[in-house]
Amino acid sequence: QVQLMESGGNSVQAGGSLRLSCANSESTLSGNFMGWFRQAPGTEREGVAGIRTGSGSTRYADSVKGRFTISQDKAKNMVYLQMNSLKPEDTAMYYCAAGWVSPFGDSWSNSGSYTYWGQGTQVTVSS
Repeated sequence: QVQLMESGGNSVQAGGSLRLSCANSESTLSGNFMGWFRQAPGTEREGVAGIRTGSGSTRYADSVKGRFTISQDKAKNMVYLQMNSLKPEDTAMYYCAAGWVSPFGDSWSNSGSYTYWGQGTQVTVSS
């Protein structure tokens, strides 16, 4: 059974950095893509970054390009989200997801494309 577990969420001031981690219990079974999503109260879940696990190619939402970096460590079955220059609008619950996702277009950012989800880790950025 695939299980994803996020860690690394915290409260930071604007301009600060955080690194989120996602441990995947069954990376070979969980699909070809892993993504990071976020959801603030009263908003829809938003795709932040994705990585095609085979090739390592990455995708980013426009709102985080140049500030966030998604990476993976295949040997450890880990995916990371390095978040720099954090802004108050980055405040949200962050979720790790895995699944079989089309590498074309914006499928990576569609939450319905993913099968497996973690429980989330809270990121709060204060001004």
